Amino acid sequence: MSVQRSTKEVYNKIMKKRLLILALSGIMAAASLTGCSLKGDEEAVTVGDTVLTADAANFYARYIQAQYETYSSAYMGEDMWNSKASEGETYEESVKSSIQEGLETMILLEQHMSEYDISLSDGEKKVIEDTAKEFDEANSLEDKEMVSGEKKAVERVLTLMAVQQRMREAIEAGADTEVSDEEAAQKSMEYVFFSYTSTDESGQSEELGDEEKKELKDKAEKLAKKLKEGGDFAALAKEAETEVSTATFDSETEAPNAELVKAADALKEGEATDVIESDAGCYVAKVTSLLDREATDSKKESIVSERKTELYNTTVEKWREDAKITVNEDVWKKISFKDLTVTMKTEEEVPYADDVKTDDEAQEDEEEEE
Repeated sequence: MSVQRSTKEVYNKIMKKRLLILALSGIMAAASLTGCSLKGDEEAVTVGDTVLTADAANFYARYIQAQYETYSSAYMGEDMWNSKASEGETYEESVKSSIQEGLETMILLEQHMSEYDISLSDGEKKVIEDTAKEFDEANSLEDKEMVSGEKKAVERVLTLMAVQQRMREAIEAGADTEVSDEEAAQKSMEYVFFSYTSTDESGQSEELGDEEKKELKDKAEKLAKKLKEGGDFAALAKEAETEVSTATFDSETEAPNAELVKAADALKEGEATDVIESDAGCYVAKVTSLLDREATDSKKESIVSERKTELYNTTVEKWREDAKITVNEDVWKKISFKDLTVTMKTEEEVPYADDVKTDDEAQEDEEEEE
């Protein structure tokens, strides 16, 4: 199986917000992480016969760290890495575990490229080389030493990222994309909601009293009765001082309310529900279609996407089970997010990706010229 994509498509995805690690702060002694303490040629992860050295592992870890530092620290706080992620695990430990597993996956994908007739073209390799060179020139020696940003390590990480993108698409191409209307069928309904809470002038919500709730339920029951008799839903809603909303659903849908969906799912097109009461308020709905075309087509896309993801995950997991993976815990202990803060500067475009072609594209251009 062969999957071809242009360099522009691949790298605009991978490098659209390309990392330029510029602003480094924190304990400056953290530079020793890539000096005496962390040796770049140490083995960080070994998958089968493939060794990933500490410098590449550290650079990728800093790449991911920079994304969290830049986009998550604002709402997670300055002590983000010490915060609790799960029972007995800090956020730093959780992220580092994910990073480690991600690198193992990328190496597994690289090892199985031939099975999918995948290889990086000369054009793609040039983009990797140029990107690593640009990173090398944009950052000071001190900064690069702290994040293991030597050109060789950067190129290795970018290569693994490109391979992952290409291999994921190749694997997912084997997923079944045929989905019937019956399997994806989405119905549609119109509904009204009478809320049991009110909002005061300051924006505070307050639950209604029992008498007020009873009045709303009576209003909902009158609307439901008239709707079943063929009344115009919009007009009835206006009369009841509420508005008609729309929703699409199937038997597994839980919004806007699971009991409302269950009641509507049992009806034919044009039929209306009784009043469905919940702790939050009362609902009344009318089924408008047993096959909403737009929602059904969207559901089909969702099903196909789920199949692709499942195929990718199960394929990688099978390879993982069959592979011998060794992790050098001493190296990973030295990669601490607490001792070094890494932020990123992004660029929205990859300036040279438009001008670099894959080998296949170059050959097609030559054929057209002839």
